[in-house]
Amino acid sequence: MINIPTWDSSGKELKSIALNEDLFGAPMNQALVHQVAVSRMANARQGTASTKTRGMVSGGGAKPWRQKHTGRARQGSNRAPHWRGGGVVFGPHPRDFSQKIPKKMNTGAIRCILSQKVRDNKIVVVDDIQVENAKTKEMHKVLSNLKIETPTLIVTEQSRPEVIKSSKNIRRVRTLPAKQLNALDLLNHDKLLITVDAVRLAEKLWSDMVNTNADLKE
Repeated sequence: MINIPTWDSSGKELKSIALNEDLFGAPMNQALVHQVAVSRMANARQGTASTKTRGMVSGGGAKPWRQKHTGRARQGSNRAPHWRGGGVVFGPHPRDFSQKIPKKMNTGAIRCILSQKVRDNKIVVVDDIQVENAKTKEMHKVLSNLKIETPTLIVTEQSRPEVIKSSKNIRRVRTLPAKQLNALDLLNHDKLLITVDAVRLAEKLWSDMVNTNADLKE
């Protein structure tokens, strides 16, 4: 059983809670985490960069000068790639960079990262995040009380406007509801600040699939 202390917004330590070992006690699989992270970055690419080849550039229909007896190199078009205003060789064209990752792999990567953060003491569990006035200074105070200074991912059970507004101007701090927890955001942030309700929701969302994977392996 994995026990971890909980805190309140003032930095006071409360009782410990037990974490689901299926979700927070998994071994690290670096290859899996890397593949899932790369796929999420690829899916974020727009793929709209485009250039014109020599066949797409307007002009260049007439031969710049005659073939022989000019003392210059022979040229067939002033829209060739080595000419100013000419086409681009091997330039980018619109394409789809997206990669499909099975849900089980995505879940497995989240398990690996969450488990590693537990082992590294990078998870801070709070009973609730109190920022009633949705001001940046209130979130700064909460982070200071919890002694958090590194890039932090704040996860709540549901999307909470006051938490989002109070943290959006803080550098290297991002907020997410538990349902949108993903491997890339977990990797990009050193600390994970998560509420107790969000922990329980995460366990409910992904533990069943984890148990199914274990049954398949047997």
